[in-house]
Amino acid sequence: MANQTYDVIVFGATSFVGQIICQYMVSTYGVNGDIQWAAAGRSQSKLESVKSSLGSTAAELPLLVADAADTSALKIMCEQTKVVLSTVGPYALYGDPLVKACVETGTDYVDLTGEVQWIYSMLGKYEAQAKSSGARIVHCCGFDSIPSDLGVHFVQQTAQEKYGKPCKRVKLRVKAARGEFSGGTVASLINVMKEATANPQLRKDLANPYLICSTGKPGTVTQPDVKSAQYDKDFGVWLAPFVMAGINTRVVHRSNALTNASYGTDFEYDEAMITGSGAKGWAAAQGMTVGMGGFLVAAAIKPTRWLLEKYVLPAPGEGPSPEVQEKGFYDIRFYGQTDDGQIVRAKVTGDRDPGYGSTAKMIAESAICLAKETSSEEKAGGFWTPATAFGDKLIERLVANAGLTFELI
Repeated sequence: MANQTYDVIVFGATSFVGQIICQYMVSTYGVNGDIQWAAAGRSQSKLESVKSSLGSTAAELPLLVADAADTSALKIMCEQTKVVLSTVGPYALYGDPLVKACVETGTDYVDLTGEVQWIYSMLGKYEAQAKSSGARIVHCCGFDSIPSDLGVHFVQQTAQEKYGKPCKRVKLRVKAARGEFSGGTVASLINVMKEATANPQLRKDLANPYLICSTGKPGTVTQPDVKSAQYDKDFGVWLAPFVMAGINTRVVHRSNALTNASYGTDFEYDEAMITGSGAKGWAAAQGMTVGMGGFLVAAAIKPTRWLLEKYVLPAPGEGPSPEVQEKGFYDIRFYGQTDDGQIVRAKVTGDRDPGYGSTAKMIAESAICLAKETSSEEKAGGFWTPATAFGDKLIERLVANAGLTFELI
């Protein structure tokens, strides 16, 4: 599109994570510098309040008013920018009109969704149109699923360089992480549980590891899935289920599908949490498995779900203090093995809490990478994953600016 005023518009700038993204943009890129960006939301007064909290550097930050349900306002907003960065979730409740506006205007888009059922719905509605309009839509540009998707990309690039072939089997293990669940993430999880409880077909869809591989399955192998306490001999530790595995594994399989099964048609991938070794590790794995199972059951039943939402879980818009965000971190390990037994070990780390501080930096860099470094000749319109849209370019940006590391062990 011609005559765009901005490289990036942060839509949902007044949300908890939206404010952190704006702080990152101001402190890293300023206002009216190399990156032309604006903040958008539905309330002028709340936008003004966010702007004033950003300090004198943000005095000239442009503000745009648009409601997530106002299709004409969304279209006007899209026409002014190369990329819309959206934080307005749960996306299954509020996300459709903006994706539609981006696809119709040929505007690029990134978000933080972890809602696989909504991505599946968006692909069905808009994938063909995005290909024709030139809009590049990239979901899952936060903690789900950038460390997973780019981590596997990094492992597979290494395997190709060293051994001339991809890893047939890759495991992701969360070695350590400190941070709190965001109110938005919790609201999305609860909404998925509501939808799945009411819809038997959706429950069946969510169990399909290839659900969002719209180019057809990249493979037909039954995928490993850590659903209970399990011992991992390659790591020498006990494992518990990882709550983000349901979205991350689907994104990684879509990356494989979009690259013509570059990881192989028999590629296997799973994710889990490390709980430790010996009896202590086993006990922790059992405890985490029971705890997660209990939460999912409670979230699926209406009365207990209401109690969780009212008294236990953070509400949308709530989140940890800046100090807690600063002290947060994550350390994720990868183990890859080729069909002839060659091994690649790697790690991805982040220097802030996964759900807020690090996520804000990851999505900001994703939006800038799309606006500034990814031409339409290089990457055409359509629905991409972080690994297939950005690959090594985003890894370089994240290492340079956003406190992440990608290293071989």
